[in-house]
Amino acid sequence: MPRDAEATQARLLAAARDEFAAHGIAGSRVDRIAAVAQSNKAQIYHYFGSKDGLFNAVFEAMCRETVDAVPISPDDLPEYAGRLFDSYEQRPWVQRIATWHRLERADSGELVDVVLASNTAKVNAIAEAQARGALPTRFPPHVLLGLVIHLSGFWTANIPEFDALVDGTDTRTRRQVVVDAVAALLT
Repeated sequence: MPRDAEATQARLLAAARDEFAAHGIAGSRVDRIAAVAQSNKAQIYHYFGSKDGLFNAVFEAMCRETVDAVPISPDDLPEYAGRLFDSYEQRPWVQRIATWHRLERADSGELVDVVLASNTAKVNAIAEAQARGALPTRFPPHVLLGLVIHLSGFWTANIPEFDALVDGTDTRTRRQVVVDAVAALLT
């Protein structure tokens, strides 16, 4: 019976996502990914070329999913930040993989097209909203976008010693803090 290539690739991507989230690029092992995916290392190299190629595929798929699931709302940036927060809560691996990407790929000079295109469109949407007076101009569009993105990930980017101080803060409260903080930026 022939194997389903798409199903194999999907299993490899899911296993790799979890492996990269836990161990980063350097610490991840293709043999563990293959075992969890019920595949073999040869399939990883066949479909993705290398461990780096597999990471690239995971990162791009994760970014595409986020961009598609959470479109920007320049006329309601606080709620956009809240929806980004929701996305991070539902997919905790996103911030971990993004952190590994920053740590292990920052000096590579490689830019991910989907992220670059998405951020360019978001900056343009913010600039347009600022031009028509729907958003304040205190921050340039790219800075405002960066602040919104970072505030939306505030709760998932903390060190354990800070988390210990706010232990017990429920998800609804954390989301509201994000929304309120972005709203404060816009006053």
